[in-house]
Amino acid sequence: MSGLWADLADLVLPADCAGCRERRQGLRHGVCPACVAALGELRPRAVRPTPVPPGLPPCVALGPYAGPLREALLAYKEHGRHGLARPLGALLAEVVAAAVGAARPLVVVPVPDTAAAARSRYGDHLDRLARHCAARLNRGGWAVQVRRPLRALPRPDSVGLDSAGRAAAAEAAFQPRSAGPLRGGAAGATPVVVLLDDIVTTGVTLAAASTVLTATGWAPSVAAVLAATEKRHQS
Repeated sequence: MSGLWADLADLVLPADCAGCRERRQGLRHGVCPACVAALGELRPRAVRPTPVPPGLPPCVALGPYAGPLREALLAYKEHGRHGLARPLGALLAEVVAAAVGAARPLVVVPVPDTAAAARSRYGDHLDRLARHCAARLNRGGWAVQVRRPLRALPRPDSVGLDSAGRAAAAEAAFQPRSAGPLRGGAAGATPVVVLLDDIVTTGVTLAAASTVLTATGWAPSVAAVLAATEKRHQS
């Protein structure tokens, strides 16, 4: 986390904090000091949705989809704050390192956006995060490649679907590219495949992506995400 403040300080920013949306007089950073501190206190942990969809690999998240983490993700994805890709990618690198353990050759595979989503966001948001994540890990002594063996197919808006409909749409959401077999690195060791996403809710998207990857010889050992939604129980 030591470089997080420096990453955020490098941004050319509006006056609203991306973490709390407060407009502060003389704000010079994308995220205010209080939100930086809150993000810095998050620690990656294993998460598992209930029920667990078939094919979901072990999953590690930085924190719950709440507070400054949620607001920063929304600012990045939905409000055009693309400069947040660098610090969010650095946070995702922390998750990958915690999920995998000791430094080793890795292939990180971002869950792809559909063409329509990428157009609306002026680029694939996960691909940007993955590139910054890999750069941070490489600077830390890891050997990391970003690969894109998946293609996202058009799918219906999940807002109008029930849980069964969302699961069915996710199962048909991806197809493999012509990526070829997973090959070993320079030292001959086959790299660990890590599936990347920004948020995990039901896990069906990660499970669907993992199933396609596994069928083509790219089985993920773990999924790393920034945030996990927390199930609300009715009293």
